[in-house]
Amino acid sequence: MLLENKIAVVYGAGNVGKAVARAFAADGARVFLASRTAEKLDAAAGEIRAAGGEVETATLDVLDSAAVQAHLDGIVGKADRLDVSFTGVSFRGDLQGRWLRDMTVEDFLTPIDVAARAHFNTTTAAARQMVKQKSGAIVLLSTTAAGLSGRDRSGFHQPAGFGVACAAIEELGRTLAGELGPHGVRVNCIRSDAISEAWPKAHEKEWRPALDWMEDATALKRLPRLAEVANAAVFAASDRASAMTGALLNISSGSQMFA
Repeated sequence: MLLENKIAVVYGAGNVGKAVARAFAADGARVFLASRTAEKLDAAAGEIRAAGGEVETATLDVLDSAAVQAHLDGIVGKADRLDVSFTGVSFRGDLQGRWLRDMTVEDFLTPIDVAARAHFNTTTAAARQMVKQKSGAIVLLSTTAAGLSGRDRSGFHQPAGFGVACAAIEELGRTLAGELGPHGVRVNCIRSDAISEAWPKAHEKEWRPALDWMEDATALKRLPRLAEVANAAVFAASDRASAMTGALLNISSGSQMFA
């Protein structure tokens, strides 16, 4: 198992956060799962325990830096260390779908502010502990909105502030990687395309044209799956990726290709 006996914190119990927490636990990690929503935490923890994994949960607002630090201090108090930190919280993707020229500055800035605060709070709290240990892996989650093609920017997607937020997450990861590398701490970012299995089935008629458009633009002619994003997070967090830091893991099914 790639994460055997590792201590991991996962921020966010939505579709991606739950999948990553489940994958971490399946690969041997003791998982501390934090989210604002108790119902999502309970559901995720139930699935992990049913599969034989070890998980503890806490309700937490990742925009509250003091609360994030207190929660992490509690983890270290129980486990004596922190090996892995993954941030997979949502940051207002619902504010996409409009031209910048038609938006208010508040709607443009909201996803940027939420993403920057959430990822800064969680990653720097982890960094402080990992620098003390001289070891650890931080994994962030971005999306292809940070690097859309001209076709998508000028037509279908209209990423607005969400795309800027994703680019900010990626730059935060690179900056932290440079800062923390000399202390034995690695920082990597996953860039995933949309994950259609997480879309509401009740509204499939509404989103089916979008899915067809997006799948047609991928090399694999399909979008990535939750399990594939989670597997990438396991690899990035594991010792198998021990020479990898400051990297952008492309989990887009080939909708984007870059060196």
